[in-house]
Amino acid sequence: MKRILTAAVMLLWTQAASAEEMRMAVTTSFDNSGLADVLLPAIKTDLDLDLRLLVVGTGQALRLGEAGDVDAVLVHSKAAEEKFVAEGHGTHRREIMYNDFVFVGPNADPAVIADATSAADAVQRIEAAKAPFVSRGDDSGTHKAEKKIWASAGLDSAAFGDWYRPVGAGMGAALNTAAGMNAYIVADRASWLNFGNKSDLGLLYSGDPALFNQYALLPVNPDKNANIRNDLAMKLEAWLTSPRAAELINGYKINGEALFVFNATP
Repeated sequence: MKRILTAAVMLLWTQAASAEEMRMAVTTSFDNSGLADVLLPAIKTDLDLDLRLLVVGTGQALRLGEAGDVDAVLVHSKAAEEKFVAEGHGTHRREIMYNDFVFVGPNADPAVIADATSAADAVQRIEAAKAPFVSRGDDSGTHKAEKKIWASAGLDSAAFGDWYRPVGAGMGAALNTAAGMNAYIVADRASWLNFGNKSDLGLLYSGDPALFNQYALLPVNPDKNANIRNDLAMKLEAWLTSPRAAELINGYKINGEALFVFNATP
């Protein structure tokens, strides 16, 4: 009996001493990139922290933060992030890394966007050709960026015909739809490079400064409820802005090409 009790006590002690858990809402593009598979084990090793990811679009991630259902969010839509902080839902906004958005489409390129002079020119060519185009259509950071590009070209995506297909899905699912339709799509570079089902699609246009894609961490305001672990969010922020994170983020490559660039400031 004494041995059984001792074993039970040891089990309870082990459970109590296990890693702490933190909830963070992240974008589907971050998850589809594969970077989470690199960072999470290192976070567990370095911080003894189990980081539980809720993978959704930027809009939904921010709504989870507003509701106090997560401890932090990692998203990529600066205007929406600044509004989130200004309204008191987040304590602050901390930039972590960036990549860029790219135009992917059929290698035959019926809209000839490979010759575009800007992102606005690319979408004008797609609209003029009425070429099939897949939109995330999910209020994600990528969707917000895409809508901004249409608007910069003087075009309203809400008025488009059947050639424009909002799918209301994450980056991976939207890319699969584009592959199946042989359609154009705006994607983040990391998700595209890590995407396996490229079919007849290729990266046709990139490089416009308007396609810059910044990711930022927003700790949720702990005043929302007693369950929010702001202490763990701050611990994670210190790690994500450290030389250790910089090495892992900058070192994450596919076929020799970096997917993200670390740009957190001390």
